[in-house]
Amino acid sequence: MRLLTGAACCLLLAGGLAACGSGNVTLGNASVDATHSCTAGSINTAYDIHATVDADNKTSQALDIRSAQVVMVVADIHGVWKEAVGSSYDAGQVPFTPRTVGAGTRATLKLTIPSACSNGAHKLPDDYYGDYSVRITLVTSAGTFKLTSQNVHRILAP
Repeated sequence: MRLLTGAACCLLLAGGLAACGSGNVTLGNASVDATHSCTAGSINTAYDIHATVDADNKTSQALDIRSAQVVMVVADIHGVWKEAVGSSYDAGQVPFTPRTVGAGTRATLKLTIPSACSNGAHKLPDDYYGDYSVRITLVTSAGTFKLTSQNVHRILAP
C-alpha cells in the first residue's frame, strides 16, 4: 500500500491554469461565480458564492477531503467601495462536496462560500463594484493544497 504524505505545492502553468500536486493527486482549475448584483437598498444581505475545483486522483487509494477554507481578497474596485484593494475577508471553513475522490478517478469539488453585500444610494451614474480573488485551502489525505481562483468574483452595486 502506498501512502502519500507531506504538503503539496502549487504551480502556475501557462494560461493561468493553477494546479497543485502531491505525486499522483492534482487539484486545479479553481473557479468562482463571476458576478453577484447587490440590490439597491441592501444592507448586509447574505448570499452564496459557488466555487469549483477539479480533482484528479491517480492513486490506488481514495482521496479524503478533510476541510476547505476560503479567504477572499479585494483585487480591484470601482467607485466608492467599503474595502481597499488588498483587504481580505476570511470566510473560514466552508461546506463542500464530495468528501472523497475515489482511487483512479476524477471529480469536481463544489464549495459554497457565505458572503454578504450592501448597496446604499450613490450619486455617480456608473456602477460601483469590488472584484475579489478567492484563495482556497484544501486539507486532504494527500496533504494541503492552496489554490487561487482563475477568475474573480465581482460584487456589483448598480
